[in-house]
Amino acid sequence: MLKREKEETLPSGAGESGKPAKAEPAPQEAKPAAAEVNTEPLLSYIILSDLHVSIYDPNTIKHLKEALDDITHFESKVEAVIITGDITEYGIESDYKEFEKIIKGYKLPPVYVNMGNHDYYHVWIDKDGGFNKDTFPNGKTDAQSRDRFMKFFGLQKPFTDAKLGNYQFLMMSQETYSQEKPEVGEGAWYSDEQMNWLKTKIGENKDGKPVFVMIHQPLPPAGKDGGTHQLIRAKQFRETLKAHPNVFVFCGHRHQDFQNGVPHYEKETFHLFHNSSVGRVLNRQYENASKEKAQGLYVQVYQDKVTIRGREFPKKAWLKEADWTIPLTKV
Repeated sequence: MLKREKEETLPSGAGESGKPAKAEPAPQEAKPAAAEVNTEPLLSYIILSDLHVSIYDPNTIKHLKEALDDITHFESKVEAVIITGDITEYGIESDYKEFEKIIKGYKLPPVYVNMGNHDYYHVWIDKDGGFNKDTFPNGKTDAQSRDRFMKFFGLQKPFTDAKLGNYQFLMMSQETYSQEKPEVGEGAWYSDEQMNWLKTKIGENKDGKPVFVMIHQPLPPAGKDGGTHQLIRAKQFRETLKAHPNVFVFCGHRHQDFQNGVPHYEKETFHLFHNSSVGRVLNRQYENASKEKAQGLYVQVYQDKVTIRGREFPKKAWLKEADWTIPLTKV
């Protein structure tokens, strides 16, 4: 915003004595005012992960309802809900129907999703409805799980992008599981197509605005590719993000309690955040010891920063152990 300083008016004609009036100072050149920073959030959204919705575990249903009840009565704006994988426990039709039944009971903002490893678990379910490793893949295919996910959410591919406000969101999904590629285990395998898509989409962000990349499995240590329970093509993933400032990556999968002392934020060339879980919050021994907990993240984007806060949904309370403010790099 430009401001012009008040200009002095030069007198015309002579003074009362008949002598020319004394010249007034020349008008000063207008100068732009210092740029003002908008202190209001430009975008606010919730990230949920690892819902594990199943009719065989009523606690997962209870926790999702608690989260949605909190979100729909939130103290501040929620413009989108992002779910980063493991929406279902087994990826079976009854899981999706239960999820649909629950969310239809709430007036929600737009919901965006990606796939987790559990959304492929249909291959472990035998003809009697039991979890059966001995008869894997039980006449099922990974393609059926992908198709079920895409059909339910109206997607053409497991991965997708969205514009929320003026910000880019990239929802990455593992594209295969143990029936097609036994070597991936519980890891996230991304195809050449998806990796090229990531590079193209990231490259579209020329103005340095934050970009939000959603994955499910976490990254392995820097310099390595991942294995089971990790993002497999991690070196290429990191290299793709390297040249771009203000990239925020959010993952799930670990279920780690925000209050158990495990780090949930890592600074690389991008910002990596590990979410907790709605369905089952785990302690450091990966036990669901606090069955009453259901946690997630609330993200607010400002002109000069991004804030990320952990939420305990059943208590409708913020978690002081999960509270970050990340200044944005000026471009």
